Amino acid sequence: QVQLVESGGGSVQAGGSLRLSCAASRYSVSAFCMAWFRQAPGKEREAVAHISPIFGNIYYAASVEGRFTLSRDIAKNTVYLQMDSLQPEDTAMYYCAARGGSSCPEASGEYSAWGQGTQVTVSA
Repeated sequence: QVQLVESGGGSVQAGGSLRLSCAASRYSVSAFCMAWFRQAPGKEREAVAHISPIFGNIYYAASVEGRFTLSRDIAKNTVYLQMDSLQPEDTAMYYCAARGGSSCPEASGEYSAWGQGTQVTVSA
């Protein structure tokens, strides 16, 4: 099973930026659908962005498109989420997830490997 470790969360003011990292071990990130999810207090976990295996097609949720950028460094076996123009509504615990196979569903239950999460807090 792929193992995932996130880093890079923190507290910023609205309009600021953060970059999250998700380092994978045991298997290459190019072999999995790699996704970022987030969960705010009292809310369900929601998909933020994902990158498909092999060809690296990238999807963004409408709420973050144009502000967040997902990238993959195969040599470092790491996936990144660059978050710009952060807003208070982006405040959440952010999780990296991986799923075998060729598809990248939005449902969190479809992902078998998860990191421990990293907190992002955006103040107004």
